[in-house]
Amino acid sequence: MSGYPMESEQETRRLLEQARALPVTRHLLSTGLAPGMAALDAGCGPGLITAMMAEVVGSGGSVVGLDLSDKRLEEARKLCSGLPQCRFVQADVCKTGLPADSFDYVWSQFVFEYLRAPEEGLAELVRVTRPGGRIVVADVDGPGDLGWPFPEDLREGIQKVAAAAKAAAGLDVQVGRKMFHLFRRVGLNQVRVHLAPLYVEAGAADARQMEDWATRFKALEAIAAPAFGSLAAYREFADRYLAMLCDPDTLKYAVLLITEGQKQ
Repeated sequence: MSGYPMESEQETRRLLEQARALPVTRHLLSTGLAPGMAALDAGCGPGLITAMMAEVVGSGGSVVGLDLSDKRLEEARKLCSGLPQCRFVQADVCKTGLPADSFDYVWSQFVFEYLRAPEEGLAELVRVTRPGGRIVVADVDGPGDLGWPFPEDLREGIQKVAAAAKAAAGLDVQVGRKMFHLFRRVGLNQVRVHLAPLYVEAGAADARQMEDWATRFKALEAIAAPAFGSLAAYREFADRYLAMLCDPDTLKYAVLLITEGQKQ
């Protein structure tokens, strides 16, 4: 995986709050994680989902948290220090270095959007999964342009940000819709896709959502500002987008696509 475009001083907090806001344990259980399993959290970040997985597999199971970032792994080890069934590995999702056929269940959330070659990442996750094991990828599908009323200039602006991020860093915010096809191409069985809300803001967005978007806009300044002609123009767009999120009379929402499949 290439350089992480969202890195900032606030990124750990953003990732933790994002994970806390979603019913991750429910998604884990509904896609097959069970007590006693050997599981992999591919792209574990600060380790909150690793801890959730550890609670599900229990003392009879094990969870490996894998991430490329020294900082994230340090945070993850601290967060999971009371969970002896957890261990952590520093590696790229596309080249984990883990033994083949090692895991009953592999989970990867908000990782594939950052991979320039998602097919390589998926092939590696399949490689480390045991025959009969399950691979699950949860990721975004859309740049944040869903809702009503949604001013067309803001829709065009957020699409411009997404296009700039993809060109500069390989960030693909429409990767969610592409995973079913990739799962089928690598030969996985029983491929299913679940649609879940990433967020629904009927009225003014809450403080967590506002901070999440403000952090995103700040982290992407260097990448996205040239597409607007100047840093000032980019910041003006970001301020108007945030103001729209605060509007009590508008609906804003985004979707999460969870794709699961079984290795033969």
